[in-house]
Amino acid sequence: MNNEMIFLPVLANILLVFGIYAYMGKAKSRAVKQGSVDKKVAALNSKAWPENVVKISNNLDNQFESPILFYVLSIVYYLTNNVTDILILTMAVYVITRYLHSYVHMTSNYVPYRFKLFVLGVLILLGSSVWLAIKIITQ
Repeated sequence: MNNEMIFLPVLANILLVFGIYAYMGKAKSRAVKQGSVDKKVAALNSKAWPENVVKISNNLDNQFESPILFYVLSIVYYLTNNVTDILILTMAVYVITRYLHSYVHMTSNYVPYRFKLFVLGVLILLGSSVWLAIKIITQ
């Protein structure tokens, strides 16, 4: 097993964040060009942007919540030499939940779907955390 493979899901999640930044930049630029935002107010209040921009901004904020646990877990698994094919697959599924969560958040923002995706991702992280604790304790 190549331990470095754990960083493929990490890089995929990082690409999601950069994609959201680009999408938000495009949405903000469009809002400014259309005159649908007061730039002076929006400079001090992120909620002053049109709804579509606020949804993107809120989703970007979400990328620095539970994904931090994902990044830390990935590094700890790597450093403790506990990376397995199943772990990589599990972390890839976590990243897929983040992509789907972002899609729902930035489009329909239908909370029941968004919440289910969030919970699935958090449960994956919880399970991965418990599994790592067991591996470290029993080594």
